[in-house]
Amino acid sequence: MGTKKQAEKSKKLWTKVLAIVAGVLFIILMVVSAMGSSWISSLASVKPGDVVVVDYTLKDAQGNAIMTSNQQLYTQLQNQGSNVLYSKQLTITANQTLSNGVFPVPVYTGATSGWTNQFALFSSEYNTISSGILGLKTNDKKTISLTAAKPMTQFWSVDQLAASNMSLSSVQIGEMIALGVSSTNEADKVNVTAPQYVRIGEVVNKTPDGINLDFSYPSIDVTVVSINKASS
Repeated sequence: MGTKKQAEKSKKLWTKVLAIVAGVLFIILMVVSAMGSSWISSLASVKPGDVVVVDYTLKDAQGNAIMTSNQQLYTQLQNQGSNVLYSKQLTITANQTLSNGVFPVPVYTGATSGWTNQFALFSSEYNTISSGILGLKTNDKKTISLTAAKPMTQFWSVDQLAASNMSLSSVQIGEMIALGVSSTNEADKVNVTAPQYVRIGEVVNKTPDGINLDFSYPSIDVTVVSINKASS
């Protein structure tokens, strides 16, 4: 008799345990259902062909921001007197090779011009970023090195400066100068008179004959905002 009662008591206990487990599973399933598929996307890493949106900050050799999509950083640097450019987030296809020489990036250049100007991100830089984001997940951060295959420098003579309404005496080493860049052939096609895209160059040397400008950017900080998986 005692054994029978104990068996019934054990059966009731396991029934309660199973009921509790079933209840917990139901709650978990309800929570997962409410989350949709976003939690799966956050676990997925960037693969070739994925369309990825990134926040970014492009930096010069000294680590100073040249251009950023981070509005808080932009405002902070502007208040400090920086001439940093503000742009929208970059949308990049992972591991894609750009066929054009330039990837145009709209930049905000003040209330007068608004978003009418475009910054020249060279194809070599785009390709490096495109491959550099492989394996990252949503909210991942990474600093990508943008080492140029050839020097991105140009010499401006005194006459060229004068043609652009600048004098040699007014230009200082470390000063940033806006350049007009053609989409034809990257660094070889810098054109002051008829710019198509904007590029910022730094005065790195100055002689009685003119100045040397460097318009390469060694690194870019990226943060993955979203990943749109490629169709299989």
